[in-house]
Amino acid sequence: MWYEHWHRYHYVAPALAGKEVLDVACGEGYGAALIAKHAKRVCGADLSAQAIAHAKAAYSSIANAEFVAAPCTRLPFPDASFDVVVSFETVEHIEEQDAFLGEIKRVLRHDGVLILSSPNKPEYSGARGYDNEFHVRELDGKELEDLLARYFPHTLWLGQRNGFFSLIWPRAEAKPAGEALSVSSFAPSQTTPFSLAPLYFIVVAGANAHAVASAKSSLSVFSDEEEFAYRDYRKIFRDLTSLAALHEDLQQEKHELEAVLAARNADLTRAQSERDDAANQLRALNTGAEQMRQALTACQHQLKTRAGLRGWLLAPLRMAKRLFFGQ
Repeated sequence: MWYEHWHRYHYVAPALAGKEVLDVACGEGYGAALIAKHAKRVCGADLSAQAIAHAKAAYSSIANAEFVAAPCTRLPFPDASFDVVVSFETVEHIEEQDAFLGEIKRVLRHDGVLILSSPNKPEYSGARGYDNEFHVRELDGKELEDLLARYFPHTLWLGQRNGFFSLIWPRAEAKPAGEALSVSSFAPSQTTPFSLAPLYFIVVAGANAHAVASAKSSLSVFSDEEEFAYRDYRKIFRDLTSLAALHEDLQQEKHELEAVLAARNADLTRAQSERDDAANQLRALNTGAEQMRQALTACQHQLKTRAGLRGWLLAPLRMAKRLFFGQ
């Protein structure tokens, strides 16, 4: 996606030199800022006030760039205000597609042009089995053609696609037709000379200078129709996504089991405490019972003693002590 978005802006920016440009659905403004390096004036418009606030803060130093928060179906500009309107990946996000194109036609000058990108539904969603939750209405080629024809009678179509390729390119001094762009992720608005180091050299050599000079020298891109590498990449990505979801589920289950274990441990601690209390009570009861048993034994011994001959003989003496001494 990073490739897709930046490539579009780099591709069109040089052609906008000296133009007044409107970037509809500009997002955080990096594309409008890139266009401003070439255009006379650029205005970025987006529905998101947060995105516009970011763009204003991030690109406040660019004198010929401005940003406004506005819906693409009600643009706050007079008729015939711009030479070019750029709108990448916008139309599929809105239901009011005719109102959107009507507004673009209104703000364009009579010789102005719209540069628009839109996902090709059969390839973007159908072939890949992909559902973008933010897309309201995707279009196939015929649907997009019919929509545009209601507002713009002339069109020039280009295609864009990410992929895995074999590249053959001439050395810089050969100056081939077309372009090969190279940027750094640390400074994506700055293009540098195509800087991939060759893995192989392909050399045309001969004794005749004209024959060598007339040999084919142009950028060539080669890929396979089945897109083996890209399909494998998507499969790995889906597998990683599934594993990440599984990991999240397992982590959640782990947290739930840990909570259950903590509750069980708390129950066990309480049970052990209750068991210890019961053991203490039992020991106390046993101690009391032993004391009672000893007292009972003593009483039984006294009763036995009193019941014997000696008890009968001592009985008058005990009675006399109670009478005379209160004992």
